[in-house]
Amino acid sequence: MIQTFLTYLLIVIYVTMAYYLFYEWLDFYMKDEGMDSEQKIISNIVLVVGSILWPIVLPFAYLEILKFHKKNKEIINFILEQRKK
Repeated sequence: MIQTFLTYLLIVIYVTMAYYLFYEWLDFYMKDEGMDSEQKIISNIVLVVGSILWPIVLPFAYLEILKFHKKNKEIINFILEQRKK
């Protein structure tokens, strides 16, 4: 009984996260107007695959953001300080 409940709970969490990430990434994708038709087709495929495989994609995307932030930390801090003034 408990095992079935936990299985359904994990499925609901997985599907909910996949939907949320798909929606967020789709919104980001729709705002990019500089893509040609070939890039849009590839982006659609990446969007679907990334949403389905989010437990794998999300940690790697986070690591890329951390690497970018470490590389450009001085510039980011400078911009943030300028916005405060």
